[in-house]
Amino acid sequence: MNKELLDKVKQKKEACRGWKQGQVAWEEYRETVRAAREQVKKAKALIEISLAREVKDNKKSFYRCVNEKRRMRENVGPLRNEMDDLVTQDMEKAEVLNDFFASVFTGKCLSHTAQVTEGRDWEDAEPPTVGEGQV
Repeated sequence: MNKELLDKVKQKKEACRGWKQGQVAWEEYRETVRAAREQVKKAKALIEISLAREVKDNKKSFYRCVNEKRRMRENVGPLRNEMDDLVTQDMEKAEVLNDFFASVFTGKCLSHTAQVTEGRDWEDAEPPTVGEGQV
């Protein structure tokens, strides 16, 4: 990475920190993120183009880059089940994920909805619903 790209990434981190603390406006934060993202994309594209051009001379670096892109994450981190217990075994994690996705498609309301509505002021009022005339 060149110095200009490192500066953009640093500005992005600072803008994120400032936005979370309420010191930076949302629009300014988004503009900083967009600029950093575009510069990172350009840098990646330049690296890939140079690798493609030099593949005949330096096959080792080309294949190293290709193999890094092929790597996948092999495991899922620990999850919490409906009873808020930490699940670490693979089969238990599969069951937790299966229950969650099944609840999304069947419409059953599980404990994950409490995390979604936590930031809203619906404690005393009913959440908004779609009526017959609104469809």
